[in-house]
Amino acid sequence: MLLQRFYDDTLAQASYLIGCAATGQALVVDPNRDLDPYLAAADAEELRITHVTETHIHADFVSGARELAHRAGARLHLSDEGGPDWTYGFAREAGAVLMKDGHTFMVGNIRIAARHTPGHTPEHMTFLVTDTPATDVPMGALTGDFLFVGDVGRPDLLERAAGFEGTMERGARQLFQSLQAFRRLPDHLQIWPGHGAGSACGKALGAVPSSTLGYEKIANWALRIDDEDAFVREVLAGQPEPPRYFAEMKRINRDGPRLLGAPRRPDRVPLARLAELVRSGAFVVDTRAAADFAAGHLAGTINVPLNRAFTTWAGWLVPYTRDFYLIVDHARAHAVDEVVRDLALIGLDRIGGFVALDAPELAAWRAAGGRIETITQITPDELRGRLAAGDVAVIDVRGRFEWESGRLPGAPNIPLGYLADRAAEVPATGTVVLQCETGSRSAIAASLLQARGRRDVANLVGGITAWRKAGLPVERPAPEAAVVP
Repeated sequence: MLLQRFYDDTLAQASYLIGCAATGQALVVDPNRDLDPYLAAADAEELRITHVTETHIHADFVSGARELAHRAGARLHLSDEGGPDWTYGFAREAGAVLMKDGHTFMVGNIRIAARHTPGHTPEHMTFLVTDTPATDVPMGALTGDFLFVGDVGRPDLLERAAGFEGTMERGARQLFQSLQAFRRLPDHLQIWPGHGAGSACGKALGAVPSSTLGYEKIANWALRIDDEDAFVREVLAGQPEPPRYFAEMKRINRDGPRLLGAPRRPDRVPLARLAELVRSGAFVVDTRAAADFAAGHLAGTINVPLNRAFTTWAGWLVPYTRDFYLIVDHARAHAVDEVVRDLALIGLDRIGGFVALDAPELAAWRAAGGRIETITQITPDELRGRLAAGDVAVIDVRGRFEWESGRLPGAPNIPLGYLADRAAEVPATGTVVLQCETGSRSAIAASLLQARGRRDVANLVGGITAWRKAGLPVERPAPEAAVVP
């Protein structure tokens, strides 16, 4: 038996290839839309991908299962445990095998047993893996978003992200029951989860790539709670705001992702043409570093820097319903391929074109009368003085639970992902200072307000972390004062 783990840093997402060396057959579990790594790995091991499956209908990325099965000529296996709301709409068209609890299939000499583990989602499956030439006892479990290293999948996404009212507590209770049943399996069972640290599918995921059930019984908070009501309270407490695009991912993955084919590089457009498009209302994302964007950028554009958080904030802020355009750093013009790939992972395929921008081109555009804007950077000491003078207002764009843990005195909370919808809550006059933990999210927030026509915005350099280091006061609001988005 061969096992290979693939990990996408931008999604904090793991997928797996399991191969039988004796027969040359292979299974891929939870593939994302970037198929080349799976195909290349199978080829390197002289395997044929004959089976493709996924643990559940994903919320944080577009599944590649349908497309991989199509390209590899493999059989698709999908859960049939979700009920009418969470049945795969494309299963019949794709010729998929629909699985109930207890369903098994063979990948060469490797037995895969599907175990229904609802809670994170109603249809969720965990796959027990048995290398039958060696033993009849499962060696490991592909747990998807059911059981992580140090955490469990959050049960609130269907309600908070996809709008299915009344599912949050029910999901939490299902998750508790799933865990109680799962913990009866042998302690030696290896745990291969679908996400690592940084994923929004849980609140405290570990960075270690795998674990064992025995260790998780000792170290995982969720397996140490025996009271169902206590578990429900704990698993629902402190969950971060689910990105808005999760609802779109659920719909796409349930109804069937379109077959994308190889990603195509968008056309390059002149800066002058892009400026015309902005004036006509086009949505433009500048992926350069926040400092470069703040020093000078095309008016009307927003800044989502190309880093590990890029896909998350692009999914929050970029529209799915119309074309949009990109700006990349000229020195990293090749990065447009990375951007296209990362956006395709979350279903943002409507890229109308891109500009590879450098400082001389920006300066020439400014000299020719083109409109260039900057974003003021303000230090904690400067902000303290201006707050004392009463000529600025601070908006904290962190998540609600971060805000509850301590904030600048009097700073209201509007999480970045909700800022566009709640722009009416931003003071209409005076300078608005955006603040987060370290200054990265607030830089995006400042660009968003500026692109919507607000000129007097500033970013707190270093965020509340720098504010604390400067010895400036922090207050903790009462829990009942928390603002729920």
